[in-house]
Amino acid sequence: MSSVNPRALSIEDFTYDLPKQRIAKYPLEARDQSKLLVYKNGQIQHRIFNELSQELESSDCLFFNDTRVIHARLFFQKPTGAHIEVFCLEPLSPKEITQAFDQKGSVVWKTMVGNAKRFKVGEDLTQTISADGQSYELTVEMLGRTQDSFEVKFSWNRDCTFAEVLEDAGTLPIPPYLNRDAEVEDEERYQTMYAQANGSVAAPTAGLHFTQRVLDDLKSQSISSIFVTLHVGAGTFKPVKSDTMQEHEMHQEQIDVSLHALQQMRNAVKTNRIVAVGTTSLRTIESIYWFGVKLQENQGLESFTLGQWDPYELSEQSVSAEDALDNVLAWMHRKELGRLRGNTQLIIALGYTIRLADALITNFHQPKSTLLLLVASFIGDDWRKVYEYALKNDFRFLSFGDSSILFRNP
Repeated sequence: MSSVNPRALSIEDFTYDLPKQRIAKYPLEARDQSKLLVYKNGQIQHRIFNELSQELESSDCLFFNDTRVIHARLFFQKPTGAHIEVFCLEPLSPKEITQAFDQKGSVVWKTMVGNAKRFKVGEDLTQTISADGQSYELTVEMLGRTQDSFEVKFSWNRDCTFAEVLEDAGTLPIPPYLNRDAEVEDEERYQTMYAQANGSVAAPTAGLHFTQRVLDDLKSQSISSIFVTLHVGAGTFKPVKSDTMQEHEMHQEQIDVSLHALQQMRNAVKTNRIVAVGTTSLRTIESIYWFGVKLQENQGLESFTLGQWDPYELSEQSVSAEDALDNVLAWMHRKELGRLRGNTQLIIALGYTIRLADALITNFHQPKSTLLLLVASFIGDDWRKVYEYALKNDFRFLSFGDSSILFRNP
């Protein structure tokens, strides 16, 4: 790690003036027509996103996050007429996302609750859902409260999975800073075209610019693609309120990567330049690296977990990307696992040394956000130059905004 202490960083040093009119409330009609800022060797230019392949080389390997945004918002009405919103954050029983979505009959989730003062512990609310010409009842029971969330139990009287319940009854969440309700068109435009794995409450927005035309163009130039999964949590919008990052608790998110993808990754890091499509893809592959470092120190680990400060506390011995991934693959072989599943709280900030990625494709992020800290870790203080250029050249910001490709400084 560098001499910069990420714990001592003040979020006040990572802000800029973002006029409201620069926040894109809607995407462009053609995804791949967005602007693409190119930062390389300290220099900036810009293109159109469908020209992405012209900035890449035939040996490059892109990592995509194929998570899919779920219908996480559920609305109930009390007999008194009061409206209650339940926003699903992450499953508690069962805890593993795939199992939770496959669950039938009931499931327990960590949630946020709107109008929570009207929804007491032990109380339950029911709504009737109509789907496929049939009706069934969905009940939510308030089990308890924590400091910043609520534990609820969902129950339903139809032979279907919780994934199907959410599709029938829920509403797609869109970022709160858009200050508008979700529209029918958002069902398509707030998902990447390659989204597959249910589990996110926010889209991996760097991927929203990709079209089949762009993917075909990359493939025609022998630029390879690897798909991993990190289920994006609502914590991605969580503001940093502490004076320094030491006091900020990074949100936890679930990772799910196939053995085949890990083998592809192992081959790629040896010979290819790695391009992370989005901050979530970057956090995924960097988290896997650090799990491999943890295995180097303790082969007996039972599960894949990474705390936000783990990389900063592990010994300073240099573990190559190849060795770290070999450790992970050997661990999976011993446990006869076909998929690597686990949790990460990894915080990437100035002072963190990027281990796997050489370039990052990403949108333009909110002031005072952990995402902006991540960008700073990638290109240093030049993040200010990049954002000033984007503001002066009419780039659109945040989830539905324009894109950038940032090449890491040597």
